[in-house]
Amino acid sequence: MEPTILNGKAVAINKLAYGIVKPFGSILLYSWNTPKTGEIVIYMHENRLVIKRCAATAFCPLEFSSDNGYTLIVNNEKYPLSEEQFASMSIYTEVPENTILAIGDNYADSIDSRSYGFIPVYNILGKALCN
Repeated sequence: MEPTILNGKAVAINKLAYGIVKPFGSILLYSWNTPKTGEIVIYMHENRLVIKRCAATAFCPLEFSSDNGYTLIVNNEKYPLSEEQFASMSIYTEVPENTILAIGDNYADSIDSRSYGFIPVYNILGKALCN
């Protein structure tokens, strides 16, 4: 998430922003809110806490371009894609229901939704309190 959050720095997290997390779990037990575009969210991926920015929410349209390399265009923002990422993501025309597109601020080097897919909202454990 550099330059927004430097590697190794502490981050305050609101674990009640979206609901109640299942004790010792990686999903929400009860949900009362969903992430909004631009918020920095925390979720589990491959048994590790991950912090990324919500680039798009459910039903947000997705555009893809293969001119001059592979690109994902969402909310007037362009994100580079590898050929493999383009092949797996370009089947979608919008962010699926009950998921978000999470992308790191240093998106040229970030491993995020472009690599491992959309994040189910019930897997989002909290929201960073600083931007």
